[in-house]
Amino acid sequence: MKLVLKIGGAALEDPARVKAFARAVVSLAQHDDHIAVVHGGGAALTRTLNQMGHESVFVDGLRVTDARTRDVAVMVLAGQSNKRVVAAIDAEGVPAAGLCGSDLGLLRAVKKRTGADLGFVGEVCAVDWRWIDLLWSAGAVPVIASIAPDHQGELYNVNADEVAAACAIACAADSLVFLTDVEGVRDHRGNVIPRLPVSHIRDMVHAGAITGGMLPKLGACVHALEGGVRSVRIMPAARVEMLEHAGGLLREGTEVVRS
Repeated sequence: MKLVLKIGGAALEDPARVKAFARAVVSLAQHDDHIAVVHGGGAALTRTLNQMGHESVFVDGLRVTDARTRDVAVMVLAGQSNKRVVAAIDAEGVPAAGLCGSDLGLLRAVKKRTGADLGFVGEVCAVDWRWIDLLWSAGAVPVIASIAPDHQGELYNVNADEVAAACAIACAADSLVFLTDVEGVRDHRGNVIPRLPVSHIRDMVHAGAITGGMLPKLGACVHALEGGVRSVRIMPAARVEMLEHAGGLLREGTEVVRS
């Protein structure tokens, strides 16, 4: 089984939660599953920028990234956040390898084009998955930070949910799981939706039920399903231990389905 796990947000700020995540990853890897981890680190990036007196601005859940913000993102995401996750997995007994898109030419990006100029915000246009297969064959867990270069070597900050979807498609993953700060996607009454058809997402966006960071996350879910990923789920990082239990995922968060 091939499984792509995306973790980010406040979960990466909590050492106990990172440890629990690493334990779940190792448990899956030791049962012969091929696991790839993609991570963000937006909370750490925002905190670092604030310490530098640099305000963060978001448009539809995406961070506007000028050159200074991009350079700090490379430092925080490909450096501090990446190595924290790698060290946690290694400490649980399975080797992990930290990468970003520029390592081994793993990812290529192009500038994201939207109604607003987001600066050095990119989107993945190519994934060279052979290197991940090599890591898997060596018994290692790849840990991928959401930084990627274009064909000229210019680095871009890429939404980690979008990176996770692109990686899941490229490796023909059986499942893609987004571990988040929330319980799942909620309806207008505030209840978690256990099963969300893609056809309902647009209506929810138009009704204002989906905003902020959930917009790119659900866009990534749709992209993954359209790209052939069999199962896509948004679940709370606080319940990460459920990854270790057969059938546990079926009771957690929101499963996004084609219809």
